[in-house]
Amino acid sequence: MTTRTASDAADPLIESRDDLLAPFIKGEKPKHAWRIGTEHEKFVYRREDHRAPSYDEPGGIRDLLMELTHFGWEPVVENGNVIALSGPDGNVSLEPAGQLELSGAPLENLHLTCAEAGRHLNQVKAVGDKLGLGFLGLGMWPDKARADLPVMPKGRYAIMLRHMPRVGNLGLDMMLRTCTIQVNLDYASEADMAAKFRVGLALQPLATALFANSPFTEGKPNGYLSYRSHIWSDTDPHRTGMLPFVFEDGFGYDRYLDYALDVPMYFVYRDGRYIDAAGQSFRDFLAGKLPALPSEKPRLSDWTDHLSTAFPEVRLKSFLEMRGADGGRWSKICALPALWVGLLYDGNALDAAWDEVRHWTLEERQTLRDAVPRLGLQAATPNGGTLRELGARILAIAESGLQGRARLNAAGDSESGFLDPLREILARGQSPAASLLERYHGDWNGDVSHIYEELSF
Repeated sequence: MTTRTASDAADPLIESRDDLLAPFIKGEKPKHAWRIGTEHEKFVYRREDHRAPSYDEPGGIRDLLMELTHFGWEPVVENGNVIALSGPDGNVSLEPAGQLELSGAPLENLHLTCAEAGRHLNQVKAVGDKLGLGFLGLGMWPDKARADLPVMPKGRYAIMLRHMPRVGNLGLDMMLRTCTIQVNLDYASEADMAAKFRVGLALQPLATALFANSPFTEGKPNGYLSYRSHIWSDTDPHRTGMLPFVFEDGFGYDRYLDYALDVPMYFVYRDGRYIDAAGQSFRDFLAGKLPALPSEKPRLSDWTDHLSTAFPEVRLKSFLEMRGADGGRWSKICALPALWVGLLYDGNALDAAWDEVRHWTLEERQTLRDAVPRLGLQAATPNGGTLRELGARILAIAESGLQGRARLNAAGDSESGFLDPLREILARGQSPAASLLERYHGDWNGDVSHIYEELSF
């Protein structure tokens, strides 16, 4: 989630609808300038007892951040607390219960992306060895209740934690108990954005199935392969979901803008603090009628903040975010961007992927999305067969797209090798979660604590 690093007192006021459209238009880039930004979260735990450390305890989350500064990261401070880090590899930030996230730098190819992930994970492992901390790659805490978890001292989180129970039953679980991998990708034009958005949204259930990795709640199977994905279905209907309008004729920046204006606000950032505006209207803000800031009108930075508080399966800012995957192991961090880059950064691959899904109805897309958290790769697709069968065809398209990019490393390897973990999943016909459930019912003998040994970085 976005971390504000400075106040924007000198930021221009929003004067027109063109100002609201500007972030989307400024995101347009020629193909040679397209980049890959990968975000990945992981759970932090005490090795001695698997407890989630608090922010300010000795060897806790604050100390973890400060130790990372020895690798060249610069602290980002809010109200006297270090709540993030910035550096050449992007930003390190905290999710609400101390989940540690790397929001990576925009990079030219997947070889650089995977190297960046490796640097970060090696750094946190080195700090973990010093502080007695471990890092777990999963989509949801396997054994923690909400009450077991700390809350980080970030102003926006206090507002969100108060607001979530008003609009859904599982929003607190989303904030406190989940982790994800995401990839951020560029577009050349409004039409290119729309084409990529549609393919990304239609195929997001496939990504959810391939990366499903959250089958446990408080130490027991929860009946889902991706409980993290299920959580999003009962978090806040005003800011989540499959966005049916994306598939309508004429979809573009204006339509997404209207959607974003109708997403209720969370906050306004002023003078280093977050002001609670939860449930209030950005349209009222534009008119100078926001109850939280009477007679004040929004700045461009307020709009940027607001765009980051919508949580659909694919999100538009000045780039497109693919948001459907659970957190996972090292290889999965490299595999998710490989899937989407292969599909969306090659014109022939993009067209071929759209041909697979273009005839699905809105109801069929929603039915598939609803089925995937429980059924994973066995979910039935609208055109017949299962997601596993569709996945084999889509992965072949992604491979052709990566081969067409011809981005080679020093050893002459293409980017398509980063798809190997997904090939293995499809060959087995099992998501990571299904494999974990086999272990739970087999040699783990119903003891989920073995997961700390097997899924830690």
